[in-house]
Amino acid sequence: MSTSSVPRPEPAAPSGPLRRPALPQAVRHRVPHGALRALALFAAVRLAGIVAVVFTNHLAGHPLFRSLAHSWDSRWYLHIAAHGYGHLIWITQTGGVQADWAFFPLYPGLIRALTTALPLTPGQAALLIAWAAAGVAAYGLYVLGHHLYGRAVATALVGLWSVLPHAVELTIAYTESLFAALAVWSLYCVLKGRWLWAGSLAALAGLSRPTGFAVAVAVGAAAAHEVLRQRGRVPAGLWAGALLAPLGWFGYVLWVGQQTGDPLGGYFRIQSAWDSRFDFGAGALRFLRALLLHGGGFVYPAALMVVVAGVVLFGLLCLDRAPLVLLVFAGVLVLLVIGGSGSFSSKPRFLLPVFPLLIPPARALARSWRVRPARALLVGGALAVVSLLFGAYVTVVAHSPL
Repeated sequence: MSTSSVPRPEPAAPSGPLRRPALPQAVRHRVPHGALRALALFAAVRLAGIVAVVFTNHLAGHPLFRSLAHSWDSRWYLHIAAHGYGHLIWITQTGGVQADWAFFPLYPGLIRALTTALPLTPGQAALLIAWAAAGVAAYGLYVLGHHLYGRAVATALVGLWSVLPHAVELTIAYTESLFAALAVWSLYCVLKGRWLWAGSLAALAGLSRPTGFAVAVAVGAAAAHEVLRQRGRVPAGLWAGALLAPLGWFGYVLWVGQQTGDPLGGYFRIQSAWDSRFDFGAGALRFLRALLLHGGGFVYPAALMVVVAGVVLFGLLCLDRAPLVLLVFAGVLVLLVIGGSGSFSSKPRFLLPVFPLLIPPARALARSWRVRPARALLVGGALAVVSLLFGAYVTVVAHSPL
C-alpha cells in the first residue's frame, strides 16, 4: 500500500506556556478572523487624516480643531443639540429661508444626550459620536465583506473606504459615519435573515439623514423578494422588520409637516429652500454645462470625477451580481446623487456611505495582493496620500460647501 494513503495524525498543539489561550467559542464566532487588523488599518488612516486637518489649520492660522467640529452643517447640528428645533434660520442671497427643520434629529439628539450625561461640550460630543460611529461602520464593513467574500476582500473593503477622497467627513462632525454604521449593519442583518434588527436599524438610519430612506427601500425590496421566493411562507419577523424600516424617515417628515402646517409637503418645502430636491438630473446638467464653459477651480472637477466613478462602480456592482439588498441600497443613493439638485461639491459626500460601490475594486485589490502584493501596497498607499491631502484641503482651504 502506498504511504500516501495512510492518514497522518495532526500535529499536537503546543502545551504549557507556549500554548496560545483559545478564545471562547462565542467570541470566535462573533469576531471574524482579521477584523482587528483591518480596524487598526482604518484607525491609523483616519487618525492621520485628523492630524492632516489639524496641521493644515495650524499653517492657515486657524484654531486647530475648529474645522473638525464647526464646518458647514456641523454648526446646524450643534445648534439643534443645544437649543432644539425652530430657533435657527438663514436668509440666503436669493431670499430663500433655510430652517433647521431640514436636518434630521438622530445626530443632534445623541449629541444632546451625551452632553447631558458627560462633561463634554457639544463639539466634543459630536466628534466622539462621529468617530465611534465610523469605527462601528468599519467593523460592519469587515463583517459583511467577510460574510460574502472572505478575509482578503473584507480587509480591502475597509481599507478602500478609509482612503476615499472625501473620507475626511468620517472624522468631522457630520452624519455620514452614523448613517453608514446604521446602514451597513441593517443590510448585514438582512443577509443573515435577522429581519427585526434590520428593520429597527433601518428606522434609525431614516432618522439620521434625508437619504436614510434608502435603507428602508433596500430592506423592503429584500423582504418582498424573500416573500416571493418562499411563496409567502416567511416568519412574522420579516413582516415586522419590513414595516418598521420606513417609520423613522416617515415619522420625522410628518412631524415637520405638522410643525409647518403642511403635513404632506412641509418638509419638502423646507428642503426646497436649501435647493435640495429631485429634479431628474436637470441641476447636474446645468452644473456640467457651467463647468465646461467657465471652469470650476479644483473642488468641482474633483467632485465630478468622484460622481462619474460612482456611476461606473455601480455598473460593475451590477455585473458582479451582488446581493439584491446591496444593489437596491446603492442604486437608490446613486440615483439621488445624479438626479438631485443642490451644490455639486456635496455630492461626493452623499456617496461616502454607499459602501457596496467599493466591492468590485476591493475584490480586484484582494486578487492583486495575492499575486503582486507590492503593487497592491503601492496603490493603497497612493490612495491614502491623495485622501489625506484632499481631505485637509477641502476642510480647511476650499471655500465650497462640503
